[in-house]
Amino acid sequence: MEIKRIRTPLDDEVIAGLRAGEKIFLSGYIYTARDAAHKRFIEALDRGESLPLDIRNQVIYYCGPSPAPPGKVIGACGPTTSSRMDAYAPRLLSLGLKGMIGKGKRSQAVRDAIRKYRAVYFGGTGGAGALLSKSVVSSEVIAFEDLGPEAVRKLDVKEMPLFVINDMFGSDLYETGMLKYRK
Repeated sequence: MEIKRIRTPLDDEVIAGLRAGEKIFLSGYIYTARDAAHKRFIEALDRGESLPLDIRNQVIYYCGPSPAPPGKVIGACGPTTSSRMDAYAPRLLSLGLKGMIGKGKRSQAVRDAIRKYRAVYFGGTGGAGALLSKSVVSSEVIAFEDLGPEAVRKLDVKEMPLFVINDMFGSDLYETGMLKYRK
């Protein structure tokens, strides 16, 4: 299987070149945010405030890393279940978010928003947080420090191994993958 190497920020041309099922190596800056941070994002938007980061063309990683051990920039940083962010994702996609990283299926509303706003959902391997942390070059808290592991972090990643789960054309690896093995 050929591995595509892509960099952030993502643009429409990169997104259009990705297909569900492809393996990619992602490099560049990405941002971590989980449930509590997403809730605060939406509350800020509802109040007419700006987000603590410009999400246009960016990737959000649904992750709450563990503390960094001595000599490391980050602890284990595996993906969390993405469906917990499904209530928030369509709005963020409408504001220009181009990519999300997590694990598990997405709701139909999120899949529709991925198609409408030309975005992509990547899957990270659950339970492989220690392996994924090896891709992280630097980590910096940029918002909501009071949330501890769920604070928003800016990560510089190099060749983070991921799979395209949902592409902008409506394909879903969870569906196509199961069809291959159905009798």
